[in-house]
Amino acid sequence: MSIKSQHANPNKSRTPRHRAREFALQGLYQWLMSKEDAGVIDANIRNAHGFDKADREHFGALLHGTIREVESLRADILPFIDRAMEQLSPIEHAALLIGAYELKQHIEIPYRVVINEAVELAKSFGGIDGHKYVNGVLDKLAAQLRATEVAAGR
Repeated sequence: MSIKSQHANPNKSRTPRHRAREFALQGLYQWLMSKEDAGVIDANIRNAHGFDKADREHFGALLHGTIREVESLRADILPFIDRAMEQLSPIEHAALLIGAYELKQHIEIPYRVVINEAVELAKSFGGIDGHKYVNGVLDKLAAQLRATEVAAGR
């Protein structure tokens, strides 16, 4: 089970870390849809075309960390969504989980970068306005999880 970017531009230069997020999104999508073992999903994705250009370490941290902490991440997201978690599209759900995970576990990454990357994932792989939803939810979550950083940036 794989998903393809709707707006992929093969000439667009993407950083290894951005590629890691794209592959993590695909892995989370597969996990959300099938509940397949994370190790199997990881192995399949690492064999995918183009994975050699991704940041392998960040991919592993995102995929496994998000799956390991999924209940806590969902609890963090829940106050900021307007529907049941099960009603989110799998792409929006995965992008929100990745964004929430990075906001919590990768404080070395500026919150604006985390939000922008999650929005880009939703734009590339999701529906027409899904990226706006992801942006709004993560903006509110960042204000809670990284209040000092957000306040300093305003």
